[in-house]
Amino acid sequence: MDRLLRRCRIKSSLARECLAEFFGVYVLILFGCGSVAQVTTSQNTKGDYLSINLGFALGTTFGIYIAKGVSGAHLNPAVSLSLCVLGRFSWTRLPFYVCSQLLGAFLAAATVALQYYDAIMDYTGGHLTVSGATATAGIFSTYPADYLSLWGGVVDQIIGTAALLACVLALGDPHNTPAPPGLEPVLVGAVVLVIGISMGSNSGYAINPARDFGPRLFSYIAGWGDEVFRAGHGWWWVPLIVTCVGALLGSLLYELLIGVHHPDSKPMDPEGPTAMVQKTVELEGVYPEMGKDRIFSITSADIN
Repeated sequence: MDRLLRRCRIKSSLARECLAEFFGVYVLILFGCGSVAQVTTSQNTKGDYLSINLGFALGTTFGIYIAKGVSGAHLNPAVSLSLCVLGRFSWTRLPFYVCSQLLGAFLAAATVALQYYDAIMDYTGGHLTVSGATATAGIFSTYPADYLSLWGGVVDQIIGTAALLACVLALGDPHNTPAPPGLEPVLVGAVVLVIGISMGSNSGYAINPARDFGPRLFSYIAGWGDEVFRAGHGWWWVPLIVTCVGALLGSLLYELLIGVHHPDSKPMDPEGPTAMVQKTVELEGVYPEMGKDRIFSITSADIN
């Protein structure tokens, strides 16, 4: 068996990283959207809002554990984009990572729909709707609360995703108080949990373009129709685009307020041969002198 598995080994490092991103996001969405499906179809008799928070938090944790040793476990296009802007990830790899993340989210949503097909049909009476008393599109992607304006939702997603990136950067900053080795995924999951607990009621805290758009595209194809793009005054673009803006803002704030002020900070040289290709969490830093297992060190102070 071991010999057969070795024959399946992929030589391309980029292909291996894409597979890791795909599988990591798949696990994240499988547990996250699966928890929403259970709460929704059971009408809150087998879980509640906290169950959903825990589902996404633990899904993030295990998704990172699965992928971090191969790809760095970005699991989020907004994270990958932020690392590119910070000079810690290759722009040429960005589209491959993003496509892998979206595909993982899409197929995970399909898996949840398959697993809960009978429950969804029983709950809805066979009518797949985006809004109303038996709406089920929210199992797969986020929608704003009735009271939330479009621009209120924009602010909501900027704040939530900025908070995610600021906390993740702090966890990986070796000149601050970095996470203990091996516990980084757990603490990133805790960040997702606290964002859900404190910022989830407005629009479901997407904070991840792949987490929202991949399942939304699946629900469009699977029978919920184009209402998934028209609902909430055309809400769909907010978790897709605005989360990236929030991630860039959070990264910039951490670097300007914390990262560049460390005593031994050195200027970034993104063109230099030793400029770090940062891959994390969401974020795993690769240091030549420390080996690939050095995790979460992602501030400008570490670019030599």
